[in-house]
Formats: sequence, C-alpha cells, structure tokens
Amino acid sequence: MNQWQRWTNEVIPSLIAPYLTYLCKSTSLRDRIELQPDGVATFQCKSSCRRRVLDITCILFNYIEILRIDCCACAPAPLQLLSRGYFACAPIAPSLAVDLQLLELVKTLFVHITPNTTAWCETLEVFLAGRGYHLTTKDNLRRRFGNAYHWYSVLCMSAEDQLSNLIGTHRPLSPPSTEGLTRPSDYLRSRCPICFGLDDWRKSRTLNLKPDVHTCIDACFTQKCSSDQRGGGPDPPNPVRSVFLSDDEVTSMERKRPAATEEEGDDYEDGMRVPTSKHEKASTQFFADTGMMAMLCRHNRVLWLANMMSAGEKQHYALALIQKLFDNLPTDMTVGLLYDIGCQLHRSCLKYRLLDDAVLRRITFAISVFHAYGHQWACQIIYHPRKCEGFGLSDGEGCEHLWSALKHLIAPLRVSGVIRHLDEKNLSLYGNWLIRRWNNCIKKKSTATQALRELSVDETCVRQEWKSQVEYQTKPLPRRSKTNNDEEISKILSLEKSLVEIDGALRRMETQLCMGNIDNLTEHNLRLIEERAHRSRVADTLSRWKTRLGISQRTRLEQLRRNVYLQVRLDAQALKTRIRERLRQRKFEIEKLERSYRQTVNERKLNSHVDAAIQRRNPTIRKLVSTYNNLCADLSALIRQHRSPPNAIPPNPISPTGIFDLDIDADIWEDIGLDDVVPEPPDWLADEVTRAAIRLLLEIDRCNEEESCVKVERCALQEWAMCEWDGLQRARAHASEFWMHLTNIPC
Repeated sequence: MNQWQRWTNEVIPSLIAPYLTYLCKSTSLRDRIELQPDGVATFQCKSSCRRRVLDITCILFNYIEILRIDCCACAPAPLQLLSRGYFACAPIAPSLAVDLQLLELVKTLFVHITPNTTAWCETLEVFLAGRGYHLTTKDNLRRRFGNAYHWYSVLCMSAEDQLSNLIGTHRPLSPPSTEGLTRPSDYLRSRCPICFGLDDWRKSRTLNLKPDVHTCIDACFTQKCSSDQRGGGPDPPNPVRSVFLSDDEVTSMERKRPAATEEEGDDYEDGMRVPTSKHEKASTQFFADTGMMAMLCRHNRVLWLANMMSAGEKQHYALALIQKLFDNLPTDMTVGLLYDIGCQLHRSCLKYRLLDDAVLRRITFAISVFHAYGHQWACQIIYHPRKCEGFGLSDGEGCEHLWSALKHLIAPLRVSGVIRHLDEKNLSLYGNWLIRRWNNCIKKKSTATQALRELSVDETCVRQEWKSQVEYQTKPLPRRSKTNNDEEISKILSLEKSLVEIDGALRRMETQLCMGNIDNLTEHNLRLIEERAHRSRVADTLSRWKTRLGISQRTRLEQLRRNVYLQVRLDAQALKTRIRERLRQRKFEIEKLERSYRQTVNERKLNSHVDAAIQRRNPTIRKLVSTYNNLCADLSALIRQHRSPPNAIPPNPISPTGIFDLDIDADIWEDIGLDDVVPEPPDWLADEVTRAAIRLLLEIDRCNEEESCVKVERCALQEWAMCEWDGLQRARAHASEFWMHLTNIPC
C-alpha cells in the first residue's frame, strides 16, 4: 500500500513532464535518446542529500545492460531512468528497468490479445538467454516487469489526461446560465462529440428529431472479479480518470429502490422466461464483482460503466447509469433509451416512481432489436425501435459489440485501457461510420419507396390503418383457454345451471322476506347478502369463461358443442403458442453459444453437445409448423364450406423458410384468424396489400429519421473538429508558459 501511494502521489506526477519531453525529443519513441545536456542540471543536488548508488538491470528488445546511477531525493532513480529511455519497476530503489519502446509494444499488444504478462516474460527470458543474456537477480522477471508495465500504463494515461486538460482550458466555454447546464457537460462532450458536441443543440429540433440522443444499456456477467485477491482486499484505484460509477452512486440508487420491485421489476415478461434474474448468473460467494453494466451512445462510445455485485441483473444499476446521464445533460434534452427489458424498467419507473418526473418524462423507452423476439407482440408494437418513432435505424446493440471487444479481457479484467483504445479507434473512424450509415439508410429507403410505389396505396389511409392496428392490438385482451372445446363448453353449461339454481334460491329467500315468514330477521338478511355476493361472483366467472372462447353471451352454447370450426381454431391457437415458445427457447440457447467467450476444452465439448441438442429439436419444431399449417388449411376449407361464423378470416400459414430467424414482421407473431371473429375485418387484418404497405411505410419513416439524424451528426462532427482545432492552436501558442509553470525547466 505504501508503494502504491508513493507511485500515485509522488512518482507519477513528477514523471509526466519529463515523459512528454522525452516523447517530443525522441519523435514519439522512434529514436533512442538521452535527455542531455538539458536534463543534466535537473539531476544535480541543490542541497546535502543522502546519496545512493544503484546497479539496475535494463531490459531491451534484444539485449540486457547494467546501468549504474547515483540517485538521491533531488534526482530520484525513476526520473533518471526515464531521461535515458527506461521505466523503473519500483519508486525508490529499483533493481530492474524496461525500455520504453518495449513497454509501448507490450501495451499495444495487450490491447489486441489477452494480456498475459507471465507468458510474455517467459518468452523474453528464453529469447535473451539464447543470446547469452541472463538475469543475475534472484527472483524472476515476471513480477518486476508486470509492475513496470502497470505504472507505465498509468503514466501514459496521466500524460494523456494532462494534455487533454491543457487543450480544454483553451476551448470556448459555454455561456453562464442560472438555470443549470445549457449544453451537455464537458465529460459527455469528450466521450462522444457527435452526440453531445453541438453548442446550439436545440437547432436540431427544427428537423423534428425526438429524442435528441440515443443510448443503450446492457449487462454482462462474464466480466467478473474474484473475491480472493491473494493479499486480503482489492487493489487501490489507479490515479486516472475512469468511466466507472462510484460505489456510493450505485448504493444510493439501490436505497431509493422499493423492496416490492425485487420480484416484479427485474424479471422478463412471459415470453422471456429463460434469462430471468431468479437464475444465479454469478455467485456472490466467489466473486466480489459479479458483472458489469454499460451505457453507450448510438456510436458505440462508452459513457459509463457500473460494477455489479449482485447475483442477478438488478434495476438499480440501470437507474444509477440513467441518473448519472441526466445529471450531465441540460434540463430539456430528451433521451431514447434502448434496453433488453426497457418495457419492464418503464413500468417499474411509472409504478414506483424510481426516477423524478422531470427525468422520466424526457425518456423514450425501447427494447434492443436483438432481444425483441422474446417480447410479446403487443410489447413489440410499443417498444420496438423499428416501430417506435424517433429511433431511426438505431438498434441498441452497441453493448454487445463492447462485450465482444472485451472478451479477451475476461481473465485479467483490465478494462479501462482497452476502452481508451476503443475510444481512439472510434474517434478516427467517425467519418467512415457516418458514410456507412448514410449509404445503408439511402439503400433501405430507396428499396422500400420503390416497393411502396408499386403497391399504389394512399399513404394517409395506410397510416390510419397502422394507428387502428396499434390501438386494437395493444388493448387488454381476454385470456384464452388451450383445453378441449367440449370441456370448456361443458364447464360453461354447468356454471349456467348453477347460476339458475342460485337465482331460484334468491327468489325463495326474497319471497320469505316479503311474507314475513322468518324466525330470525337479522340472520336471514345476512344469508341473503352472502347469497347475492355469491351470485355476483359466479356471474363474473361465467362471463370470463365465455369471453375466453370468443363467444357472445347471447349465443346458445348447445349449438356449439360439436362446432368443428371452433374446435380447429382452438387447436391451431394452442399449437401456435407452443411453436412460439419453442422458437424463443431455441433462440436463447443459441445466444448462450454465441456469447460463450472462454472456450476451454470442457466448454467446447459442452457447447458442441448443446448445439447438437438444438439441432435435434429442429425437426420437432418443423413438425409443429407442418401440423399448424394443416389446421390452417382445414379452417380455410370450413370457411369455404360456410361452416364458420360470418366474416371469419383464415389464419396465415407459417412459412418453413426462415422460421428460426424470428423476424419482427414474421407471421408467427400475429394471430390473424385465431382471434375473435370481427364483424367487419379492417384492412390491416384482412388485406395483404395494406399489411405490406404498413411495414414499408414504417421502414421509410425510420429511414427519414436516420437521414435527419446523420445530417445533424455530420454538422456536430464538423463543429467539434473546428472547435478542437482552434483550442489546439491556442494551446500551442500558450504551451511555453504552461510548460514553464509545470516543469520549471525550458521546453
């Protein structure tokens, strides 16, 4: 701990200026130099110091050299080594130093592969030993090299932050305001200049862009941190800026969250039973941090991360990230939030007031595209980003790309450095990203527009049909029984007989009350009240059971006892529900295989068995589809034979091609012809042209939103680049003054 504090508080701050000087004079480490003669004066004692002579082993690419230095408090060993192009392994009396070029290579290498200091050091030792260079110290290279590599990475990040702060002091400041932020905070502007870089961001509202920015949230339980740290407790935090929320921010949100939401808010809906929070995704007994939750913008830039310490995916982690975002936004900026269970989070926020109304009314909730298949159709109509206004072609899967990029860090859990690398990579590819999105948007829009033109439909009528479809399919629907038709009707007939008997008993009791032939008036009135309440309950139950079958209460049930059409319709409806559940379960199982990052031998065997089991179940699903299509053919035949209720619509058969894709517009989602018979079926239900036009019109709407969004983002990128350039030039003009103040030596 003392060494950690000395590195943090003394050594790293004192090395920033010499490190930047060395970078400048060595042309970014291209040339090997020594800071001579300018640096000699720095190492001369200005007072009587206790001096110490150290023999230090210096590791380079292809050889080892022994360097003897005379150090003291005025000229510490790490500073002298840095001036010669080495980085020390210890803050006071290092026995080993590593070449800066070698450390830079390792730092870059460990961004692209799994960091493995042990394997690297063993390879380096063997390589140097083959050339006659052997370490003379007792302990091996790994521990000292790892220490030097760690603190060199901290130095690089600290120097980068120092330069960023220098340039930031010369950027234009936002105008002062008594109403809080007038633009996103400087932190958000640095995280994603395209989303948050516009000074006058409100002018984009002239294009009717709502929400103003898009973000996504997701959790990952493969990024764990063991509770056994081999030394009793976790390491102290590094002295660099971090994208992680503090423990206090997460804990304070957890306290606000009512206990009632533990069972209701963290679960998936009925269609998503597989990945529920009731399944322990990471043991809290063995892991201090069980996973990680991330918030990203639509350009896949990390805004914040939160360490999770619970066995499941709890809502307060997402709420803490949301609250942190709105703390850094102006009070009138709106946000589109894409989350796998955004519908559940929205419901919990409304029910339990987990967020302030001023925050909640500025959020448009949606579900990410990849997880839409696990939600019910009514939920998809409201929350799917391809059917929800304002999201353009954003899919909410940026977090999945992040987890894929971090998969090689599962073992060492060194996330911060890689996120910085991803930020730099994304920053350099912003222009390509905008071009790719624009071309994809234009291509989609052109195809959809041409197809819609060929249908020759009135756009106003199509929009009205879509509005009617949303209103009809999102209203509360009656529950439907999947049992046999005769059994259901028998229950209804039995309940009707019971209701007749109850009515007769009530009439007799009321007659006795009118005639006064009662011994105990009070007891008789109580029995009469109870009997009336019982009659009301039975009548309500009878009404619900009739509604399940989709039959009017005025219809004579005896005539439907052997109704073939109703029997086939119920069987088809039950079978279609089974097919949906099988497909959802298969999708979840395949997702586990796609996200299995750590491929050990046993895990590969297990995954191969799981994959084989999934493939064995495919014929069963295809058989169910075939049976369902046969029932659809039977219903169509009954309609042609006029053996169905008036205005009955035959259900659409399910195409075996692409059945496992679970596309958002697939026929598997809609129960056309299986719902209650509508007297006059609307066009969105019965007309295939109208249904196709609705899909095309929605796609065109999203493409138009994407076009407007990309135009605004292009302007934001240009404005940010000009602002950065001006700030950089002003910083260069004042760099000499800053350098003199920071180092007290000539630059």
